[in-house]
This record gives sequence, C-alpha cells and structure tokens, in this order.
Amino acid sequence: MKTLTIDFVSDVVCPWCAVGLGGLETALERVKADGIDAEIRFQPFELNPQMAPEGENITEHIVRKYGSTPEQSAANRAMIHDRAAEAWAEAPGGPFQMAMGEDSRIWNTFDAHRLIHWAGTLGPAEQKALKTALLRTHFSDNRSLADSVVLADAAEAAGLDRAKAVEVLADDLYAAEVRADEDLWRGRGINSVPAVVVEGKYLISGGQPAEVFEQALRKIAAEG
Repeated sequence: MKTLTIDFVSDVVCPWCAVGLGGLETALERVKADGIDAEIRFQPFELNPQMAPEGENITEHIVRKYGSTPEQSAANRAMIHDRAAEAWAEAPGGPFQMAMGEDSRIWNTFDAHRLIHWAGTLGPAEQKALKTALLRTHFSDNRSLADSVVLADAAEAAGLDRAKAVEVLADDLYAAEVRADEDLWRGRGINSVPAVVVEGKYLISGGQPAEVFEQALRKIAAEG
C-alpha cells in the first residue's frame, strides 16, 4: 500500500473547499483498489480574517467582496449546490446538502481552525471527522461558526470530547499554532483555497471533481 501525505489547505466557510473535499474523498475510495491510500492533514486558511463576530449576510458579502449581483450570487449558489451533491455522492460520509440561501451568513472562522488543530493532535481520523462536521454545521445547518456552543456541538457530533472542545475554545488554546500554520502556507504561495498539496510538492488547486483528483493521485503514486 502506497500512503500519500496530503495537506488540505482550506476554510470551513469556503463552498469550493466542501466540493473539493468530497471530490478528493471519492477519488481516494477509487484508488484504494490499486494500493493507494492517503493521510489528510487539514491546514488553516481564513477567507475573511477581519470578519466581525456577528458575521455578514452572504449575498451582501459576495456583492461587496467580488462585485457580483444578487442574481449572480444566487446562480452561483445553485451551481455549488449541484457540484457538492455530485462530489459527495460516492464519498464516505456522503451525501452532502448545501442549504445556503440569500439569508445565510458567513462567519469569522479562527476559533473553528483552533478546534480543527486540536482535533489534529488526536489523530487524522478525528480531524477529518471534525472538519466534515464543521462544513455540515455551516453549509447544511446554517449555524454560526462564531458561536462556541455551536462549535462544541460540532465536536460532539464528530465523536470528540465536548468538554475538552469547550476548554480549547474558552482558553484560546492553539491560537499561536494556527497563526503559524496560516503564515507557513501563505509563505508557500497559497492565496486561494482549496489548495491540495500532495507529498509536500504537488499542488492541485480548486474544488476539482473526483476524476481530476483520481488522475493526479495515480500519477503521483506511480512517480513515487
């Protein structure tokens, strides 16, 4: 079995990151029969590090940040809804429901990244479970990722120790580590997400479909 190391640089309010994770997970399921496996490490990236605690309406945010019209924003949400459903159709833990609407909000995610870092100290399976739970909390349940109770709920849903998650959130644990990791990946030229870095040197950018990930993983494994 050839085990690849994958750094998945992303944010939990990034819809294309949710799409990309579903595509990657599907691809990994497909290549297992050929003796290819992977350990995924989730790395932090904040799309909106200056976002206020109360968040921002998603339509207003997209219009302000990207210059899109409300109509374009709605069309983009519909497209992402379909892409996410397709990406997660075969993925472990699927399906994945994108329930974002014009009244949904986007949040500051620094505390979510601290929690993901903590989960990573427990193991890759625990970290992946929490990452997926947080994506569902935001995109499927439309709950606030700026709310410590909601974050603790996600940790519990992922099978992690809720009391420990509350402690991490209350004591500002892992803040320095998350900042250092964010600086590291920015220093390596990552300025948009998802960025999927395989074996520390092969970059796959964007919310790619499973077929793109599958082809890349097979090629990288063969070269290794």
